[in-house]
Amino acid sequence: MSLRKIGFYILSFVVVFASCKKDDDGNIVTIEIRDRAEQQISDNDSIIDYLETHYFNKSAFDGSSTDLNLADIEITKITDEIISSDADSLLINAVLTKQAVYEDTDYDYYVLRLNDGGGIDKPTFADNVVVTYEGFTLDNEVFDSRVNALGDDPFDLVSLIQGWRLVLPEFNTAESYNENGDGTVNFVNSGLGVMFLPSGLAYFSSAVPGSSYAPLIFKFELIATFQNDHDGDGIPSYLEDLFKGDGTPGSDAVFDVNFDDLTDETDDDTDGDGAPNYFDTDDDGDGILTEDEIVVTTENRATIEEIKNLPLESNQVLLNKISKETDGTYTGTIITFTDSDSDGIYDYLDDE
Repeated sequence: MSLRKIGFYILSFVVVFASCKKDDDGNIVTIEIRDRAEQQISDNDSIIDYLETHYFNKSAFDGSSTDLNLADIEITKITDEIISSDADSLLINAVLTKQAVYEDTDYDYYVLRLNDGGGIDKPTFADNVVVTYEGFTLDNEVFDSRVNALGDDPFDLVSLIQGWRLVLPEFNTAESYNENGDGTVNFVNSGLGVMFLPSGLAYFSSAVPGSSYAPLIFKFELIATFQNDHDGDGIPSYLEDLFKGDGTPGSDAVFDVNFDDLTDETDDDTDGDGAPNYFDTDDDGDGILTEDEIVVTTENRATIEEIKNLPLESNQVLLNKISKETDGTYTGTIITFTDSDSDGIYDYLDDE
């Protein structure tokens, strides 16, 4: 077992231990774990009420400028003034309604899509992201923020709340940036929006935002993303479960990880060593590193469309990360999953 795996398990233990807090009298504070489905009904009612009673500065996002950022998003509660139909908009009329199943519960969440982002990259649910954000409650109390993305470490989406893993991959990164001459930069054409999350897609019973079972709002600006390969085995983490445990592809082959406990033995773990495949350098435990049981090649073309339309064999995958070169061309990476003994199981998942 590598030091990376050991550190991973230690971190998991620390997180679990730290979640048991005591009050001032030394007594352990017990938080009642509510039924997720019932809590979702309550949270959704609260979010809908917020969306129906707040509006945003729609006129600032009419498409005439790509030099907008987090500070330009203004959300205001309705009072007695009249809201101009061509300047501002009720949130309930502007958000997109999304659905997701998480922890065996059906969830509705909402996204205010202000700018798609002009970059060529989109993160996956398993990648690192550079993002500025402001998180606040339905009472408009800010509990967390990052207003300057430079100099701070990127966030690993695997370690964040489920809502972020659902929303951020729908946006592109910034197209470029401008230096201001004072050591700061402005990012141009970033992915920009607001997400409205029920507690079940946020911190649920944790009191991180100040109280448990709190629906939350996040303004965000997606600036950059970096493809994650947590175990460095040559297969990006988002692809580690593209194929099912028997090595065959299928629509039900999903990245099945318990994000509340990343050491959960029900995670995809082909060799049964206690480490999920995306955190295992030898997925099948045959003594041959995964990176030595796949073939990685690159292709360069004049346009990004040519890369996206490259012909692939059934055992090949084009990675979602496409690089733009200095000469204006584009380079894509292809992984070929080999099956040396033709038994229908790819070598990196076959211990025989």
